[in-house]
Amino acid sequence: MLKIFGAVGSGSVPIEATLTLLGIPYEVIEAVTWEDEAARKRVETVNPLGQVPALVLPSGEIMTESAAILIYLADLYPQARLAPGLNDPARAQYLRWMTYVSAAIYAFAWIKDDAMRIAASKDDAPRVIDRVHDRIADCWRKMDEQITPSHYILGDELSVLDLYVTVISRFGPWRTRFYKSAPKMAEIVRQIDADP
Repeated sequence: MLKIFGAVGSGSVPIEATLTLLGIPYEVIEAVTWEDEAARKRVETVNPLGQVPALVLPSGEIMTESAAILIYLADLYPQARLAPGLNDPARAQYLRWMTYVSAAIYAFAWIKDDAMRIAASKDDAPRVIDRVHDRIADCWRKMDEQITPSHYILGDELSVLDLYVTVISRFGPWRTRFYKSAPKMAEIVRQIDADP
């Protein structure tokens, strides 16, 4: 059975959703690393960065990074059609946007969790967070302007990209700003949120 170090509302959620869609049993080891030092230490045994998600495969091998795990699972189970196949014309855009969300948007969670990691002073921290939120909103806007969605971001079939965007768009600056910045993706995210 797969094990996931994760937390409610974290980057483990799209992985849990993917495993559920695939019908693969898994166990979540709850670890709210940004609030609990003991949880962070526990996660460091599998991910030296002390971050979730971390996926423990049946072989004992560890995978980290939400986008990498989602791509891996979708490729491992191509019959589920949760990603464009290797020869599908949409594959390039799928990989582009999976990487973009991870690098240009989700990476800012590290700063949002503790602005003092880069702020010059405690007085500067709120300004840092505001600038991070502005950057995230701008990245969502730029992505939204460059996509031509159908029922989902890449077309008519649900992909792990849709799940990923749905979860990551919940992180600060929160959904209200996401909806304004990315109106095309907002419709898709609302639709996915409505599906239990």
